[in-house]
Amino acid sequence: MRPPENWRRARVTLAIAGATAFAWLAAGLIGYSNFAALWGGFIPVRMMGVVGDEGLAPAFLTPLTATLVHAGIIHLGFNLLILLFCGRSVETIIGGKQLAILYIVGAYAAAAAQYAVDPIDQTPMVGASGAISAVLGAYSMMFGRNRVKVANPTLALWLNALWLAGAWIGLQLVVGFTFETAGARIAIAAHIGGFLAGLLLAKPLLLLRYRGA
Repeated sequence: MRPPENWRRARVTLAIAGATAFAWLAAGLIGYSNFAALWGGFIPVRMMGVVGDEGLAPAFLTPLTATLVHAGIIHLGFNLLILLFCGRSVETIIGGKQLAILYIVGAYAAAAAQYAVDPIDQTPMVGASGAISAVLGAYSMMFGRNRVKVANPTLALWLNALWLAGAWIGLQLVVGFTFETAGARIAIAAHIGGFLAGLLLAKPLLLLRYRGA
């Protein structure tokens, strides 16, 4: 199945991309890029309530605020490119409300995965790539090509999704090792958590759209 070339039904994707770009640009223009990583980044140890939160975003919101903070123009641009390409296609299939649900759940799944790996980590996790990983996971289930020669079509689909996840995480590693801000890092566990959320939510969100139609 070819991804549909349709932007008119991708308003939520465009809104998310616009808000993300605006937040990064605004922080940069007023010279608050470094502070933004600390203010809005997801810091696992804050979930335990053992560090001071004065002047920072509420801890329970940081999985979302972290999606608005990026480690530079390359990090932002790469994430927006994947979001626009995959989000447009996924939103056309599952609808705008369902895409918003996918993105938000992906952001929290990414944060949960990172917390599970290192709950006492004090390094801010920044970037929308965890949430975008969920969009990419759903995209792989809907539009992924069978790159693996396996007789079972369901197994082939999941193997293809894992192949795509590996490629995505590898590219993010390159970006993460090259561009960092204020000690913030791009977390691999978060990408895996978001991607798995996308794989699991693709079909339920599709059913939700047409049951509500």
